[in-house]
Amino acid sequence: MAGFELFIRWGHFLAGITWIGLLYYFNFVQVSYLKSISAEAKAEAFKHLVPNALWWFRWAALFTWLFGFMLLGHSGRLNAFLLMGENAPIGMGAWLGTIMLFNVWGIIWPNQQKVLGLKEATADEKAKAARAAFLASRTNTMLSIPMLFFMGAGSHAPAGFF
Repeated sequence: MAGFELFIRWGHFLAGITWIGLLYYFNFVQVSYLKSISAEAKAEAFKHLVPNALWWFRWAALFTWLFGFMLLGHSGRLNAFLLMGENAPIGMGAWLGTIMLFNVWGIIWPNQQKVLGLKEATADEKAKAARAAFLASRTNTMLSIPMLFFMGAGSHAPAGFF
């Protein structure tokens, strides 16, 4: 069973690095870059780069959550997540990650599909969708800070810290 726990722990870790790395890329690199390029270059990015990055982003979010849920269940800490039981820091981190997952799949991705032209939308709908996706992404960026703190503190905080 130790091998299985190592597999899901590393799966959670690797998917999480991919998810949060892409979240930070979108918010700290891509947004400002897309503002500085020509309309033709932006159209190329929207056709090739952005959909590919969003594919990795949304699946990394889902796999991070799934591996994390499996890890909590395997280690007997599912109550910490569901009921904020005795290991509250890991539960708080898991809840923040869950909110972030819902933002990815329920707000960011559906709105980005309109922005990228993958779903039909008027110019006004695209503008509203861009704003909604942007705000949800910025929210996730801000939530990632306490989420990472609580996830790390759940396993690595000094004894008696919480």
